[in-house]
Amino acid sequence: MKTVLPFAAALLAAAMAASSPARADDGCLPEIHDAWLRQPPMAMPMLAGFARIENGCGRPLAVVSAHSEAFGSVELHETTVVDGVSRMRAMPRLALAPGASVELKPGGLHLMLMRPAAALAPGDAVPVSLRLEDGRSVEARFEVRAATSR
Repeated sequence: MKTVLPFAAALLAAAMAASSPARADDGCLPEIHDAWLRQPPMAMPMLAGFARIENGCGRPLAVVSAHSEAFGSVELHETTVVDGVSRMRAMPRLALAPGASVELKPGGLHLMLMRPAAALAPGDAVPVSLRLEDGRSVEARFEVRAATSR
């Protein structure tokens, strides 16, 4: 009986873990690749940030904000062309379906990093944190590139 009880408890714990909505991918976070900031051609109070965000998790995720100690504020924006005029608007949420990736690129979705705390030069790397809708964050280092880079 003494050996059956621990075995039964372990079996029950394994069964509960398998049937629980919390699966092995609970700690899964999106990955950020090719992260970079475009240095403006002249002194400006903002930089644009680009990257590829991949959701390799088994459930949808959403980015709801961004932060960097190197900037006064960071926002997710989208550029669209309406009637031949380029318009930029803040995006409150960026949804990432399971297995999907989103490209932050010039002329489309991007980060606007405003009011840099210090001057940045090509080659510098800046940590930027993306906050997810579930309260977790994922951080990446964004490399500063000259204005002519893509």
